[in-house]
Amino acid sequence: MTSTQQRAALQRQIWAIANDVRGAVDGWDFKQYVLGTLFYRFISENFASYIEGGDDSIHYAELADKVITPDIKDDAIKTKGYFIYPSQLFATIAANANNNVSLNTDLAAVFASIESSANGYPSERDIKGLFADFDTTSNRLGNTVADKNTRLAAVLKGVAGLEFGDFEGSHIDLFGDAYEFLISNYAANAGKSGGEFFTPQHVSRLIAQLAMHKQTRVNKIYDPACGSGSLLLQAKKHFDAHIIEDGFWGQEINHTTYNLARMNMFLHNINYDKFNIQLGDTLENPQFWDDKPFDAIVSNPPYSLKWIGSDDPTLINDERFAPAGVLAPKSKADFAFVLHALSYLSSKGRAAIVCFPGIFYRGGAEQKIRQYLVDNNYVETVISLAPNLFFGTTIAVTILVLSKHKTDNTTQFIDASGLFKKETNNNTLLDVHIEQIMQVFDSKANVDHFAQSVPFEKVAANDYNLSVSSYVEAKDNREVTDITALNAKLKITVAKIDQLRTDIDAIVAEIEGEELEA
Repeated sequence: MTSTQQRAALQRQIWAIANDVRGAVDGWDFKQYVLGTLFYRFISENFASYIEGGDDSIHYAELADKVITPDIKDDAIKTKGYFIYPSQLFATIAANANNNVSLNTDLAAVFASIESSANGYPSERDIKGLFADFDTTSNRLGNTVADKNTRLAAVLKGVAGLEFGDFEGSHIDLFGDAYEFLISNYAANAGKSGGEFFTPQHVSRLIAQLAMHKQTRVNKIYDPACGSGSLLLQAKKHFDAHIIEDGFWGQEINHTTYNLARMNMFLHNINYDKFNIQLGDTLENPQFWDDKPFDAIVSNPPYSLKWIGSDDPTLINDERFAPAGVLAPKSKADFAFVLHALSYLSSKGRAAIVCFPGIFYRGGAEQKIRQYLVDNNYVETVISLAPNLFFGTTIAVTILVLSKHKTDNTTQFIDASGLFKKETNNNTLLDVHIEQIMQVFDSKANVDHFAQSVPFEKVAANDYNLSVSSYVEAKDNREVTDITALNAKLKITVAKIDQLRTDIDAIVAEIEGEELEA
């Protein structure tokens, strides 16, 4: 079986498990248990593999907890960020799950122990609360303890049955792929709420390539509204990890999604010291002031979000917003996220941000912010995408690419609205589409009906309108009519009609003559 076939088979299996074990529980509500169990298995096997160190004579799961010395535990936490005793390993708990009458409380104790093992260590903040949404006492699992245990056991057994192969090898990617597959499917089935925390992988690949384009080395990559971390992880998949020197940084306002993002990092084998995901409101309580600037920024912030804006008079003096001289409207925070990203961007970096298209042509404060961005030559490229690419919305969004190292004052506009493959529920960007966009992004070539590089003066004269349709003429797909050929055909047709009329008149005259003779 090829890796592609193995991955497809695994995905079919894990989605079947996710649906079978949840019973009458809504899939969106049940996702934490499937995702959390997959994560629990991963960190258990990852940790056991680390302790065994490739020594076939050591089987960590078979050791007694009491043989673990404080020095072993201390060293492991400093390296891995957490500690799991042999009795707490996923395989140990799953093996006895069906017969364990206290399974729900035992699991809660295991999760609490794993999280508390990091207390006082540098990894404490990265580990704390990882299992907060895996509530083993929730009535969503059942009304009685027995019902809860039955469902928990089914999840454990289902995930235990997934074939990932030997831990050391491609199986690490399979864990990460399985996790993202589950998140993607949950998002696709959750409507609008799903789209708020997950950017489809095909769009993520494009955004990551735009932000990292021609950068052989970046200090770190940042997402100010990171959701489940899918955008950050696409940067890891697309580029060799060594060129992202200091790791992956993000902030997320939703607590559950924040936990998903941290789990996602571990599941893609990114150690705690190579990521920094923080919980909080990016606009009102931004993190990482002391860690900026960032060489690469990727983001798909919420569209037309309400925020405090002018209700907080101190914000106009915030170093992120003050240079523009105006705040984004209270009912539409889109440009607040854009200005935040710009302020965190290094002089050599790029930011690629998914935006609601209305911000590129509306007046008022948004026009003034566009003027600030264009006058200071920060807008490198504006790309319009096809509709229905994202979960929970059918709108055709736009990608804004910001740069602080442009060599000229032109702004590039790319109309990629015609690049997509029609799927059952959503459209998809194929690799060939992404390549087509990246080629013209790199060359800055003018291509009829696809891309135009527009001088500053023209953009300014157009009231700083940044809509792609204002600069890239849409292709007229109507059939072209050859007037000369049409006239020639008409001339022949008219001649034929005249001849038919002459013939008909002759026949009529002949008939009338015969009637007179009679």
